Amino acid sequence: MEEEINKKIEIAEKICLDTSIIIDKFVSQNFDKFKNLKEIIIPIPSLDELQNQASKGRKEGIIGLNEIKEIREKAETKNILIKFVGERPSLEDIKLARGGRIDALIRDIAKRENAYLLTSDYIQALVAEAEGTKVIYIAPEIFLKEKLKFESFFDEETLSIHLKENVSPYAKKGKPGNWSLVKLREEVISRDEIEEMIKEIIEFARRDENSYFEIIRENAIVIQMKNYRIAIAKPPFSSSYEITVIKPIVKLSLEDYKPSKKLIERLEKKAEGIIICGPPGSGKSTFCSSLIEFYLKKGKIVKTLESPRDLQVPKEVTQYGPLENSFEKTADILLLVRPDYVAFDEIRKTKDFEIFADLRLAGIGMIGVVHASDAIDAIQRFLSRYELGMLPHIVDTIIFIKDGEIKKILTLEIKVKVPTGMTEEDLARPVVEVRDFESGKLEYEIYTFGEENVVVPIEEEKRKNAIYELAKQRIKEFIDRFDKNAEIEILNENKVLIKVDNEVLPKIIGKEGKTIKKLEEILGISIDVEPKTPSLGKKVDFLISETGNSIVFKFFENLVGKSVKFYINGKFLFSANIGKDNTIKLNKESEFGKEILKAIVKKEKIEAFT
Repeated sequence: MEEEINKKIEIAEKICLDTSIIIDKFVSQNFDKFKNLKEIIIPIPSLDELQNQASKGRKEGIIGLNEIKEIREKAETKNILIKFVGERPSLEDIKLARGGRIDALIRDIAKRENAYLLTSDYIQALVAEAEGTKVIYIAPEIFLKEKLKFESFFDEETLSIHLKENVSPYAKKGKPGNWSLVKLREEVISRDEIEEMIKEIIEFARRDENSYFEIIRENAIVIQMKNYRIAIAKPPFSSSYEITVIKPIVKLSLEDYKPSKKLIERLEKKAEGIIICGPPGSGKSTFCSSLIEFYLKKGKIVKTLESPRDLQVPKEVTQYGPLENSFEKTADILLLVRPDYVAFDEIRKTKDFEIFADLRLAGIGMIGVVHASDAIDAIQRFLSRYELGMLPHIVDTIIFIKDGEIKKILTLEIKVKVPTGMTEEDLARPVVEVRDFESGKLEYEIYTFGEENVVVPIEEEKRKNAIYELAKQRIKEFIDRFDKNAEIEILNENKVLIKVDNEVLPKIIGKEGKTIKKLEEILGISIDVEPKTPSLGKKVDFLISETGNSIVFKFFENLVGKSVKFYINGKFLFSANIGKDNTIKLNKESEFGKEILKAIVKKEKIEAFT
């Protein structure tokens, strides 16, 4: 790498200096290395930036201006042309300087002048290379130290440190679920101090073979360095410069969680779709690491899917990141590798859930880590993405972690049964039972109600109220299209009475009762419809006859287009509109058709009213 850089320096005829390389004084101190140099370009945006820093009393500005002066003097002795290129930054450019606008202007100048961009800013070099600009990256003189500056803020109790420009440094101390935020010193962190730490971290990670750049953006970087997960944010992505460093301080085995013999047996023999859930900072990843080690000791081949790769696992476990920024491509490799278990740390996006499911359904044991405030919430996140029948094949065991302890374990199993609280056998359907693992108590049922999957808690009073309210809500959504003031009464788990205004009654029932029958099929319950005010109105005479598969009501007076209500022995049956031929036809096989035929056979009283 060093030989390649020296070769570029030696052959370069034109170089364009960015602000970082000017401040580092590299050119003046290595002037003789530029054997073929004919032209040095100083971008005016760099000059203005240095002047701005110097006017604010910042040492970098003064050092940079003195460096430009020294470069001029040395260039004159060797007849090397010095050019100041570009336009002075606008007010908007200056405002956005911290967001990378000045750096972008400098890159544009280097590309336009067909010159090598000389920089000691690693991110600036990466972006320039991505844009196709010739770059010479000169790493700052930072040596691999045993202890970096930010590490001085850590002690044995520190979970994470939070460093922000112009704010005192803070640390979380304690253990997962039982920590406090502690101010580390009264003195605030200056811009110079935090920028120096960022530069040191980036350069150390670049040189250290055990460090990885997990995410690199122009204003956001995530690095996995030794046992540290480091997130760096710069404006305009963040309001100010910020470094967050997280370090696991606890490494536990599965035995430390005091699992029951029953749980150990399930993990060994039956659990293959395991979800570890809990709120942020609850110790999910620590438990996941202990579970990985447990399976490794059982002779299983275990791999991980992580970004960043910060699980504390034995060396025998290979940690995979997103291949070409895609976990989907990583999953394709894992399907060929065929591990016994894959631990997927931090499942967030829909694509992550899909990858988890694909690997599980391919026969690989899966351990997933999901943020959730309660165990049932983790199931909801899968339920919204998959068909009900697939759920127990993807997830069979939910382990809820809080305050670093196992608080609850749920298991999932699918059965075809009548949901709890319903009584009629024809209401049987696929039901996912969610049980407390240790007690075996049924806590939730998941099944299709109407067109939606619902999670119903199994507690006697709550269960009844939940079912009734859900039924009312679903029925009201449908009936509101006809009568927003309809009265809905739940008679029992299987029957509902709806009272509506008389004029909308025919529309709700529909031709030959098809509309109301469809609603009954959707909800899986029986529905009675009655008028709110049972005034019979004017009685009309008619003649009943049969034609093919129909019952025909022929009216004596002209009532075309009018609504007629039919009663059997004084009990309302249905209403319908009279057709153009002054008749109403009713299918014999329909619900109302069958009732009319029964009434005819029994010689019951059939009446019609307008």
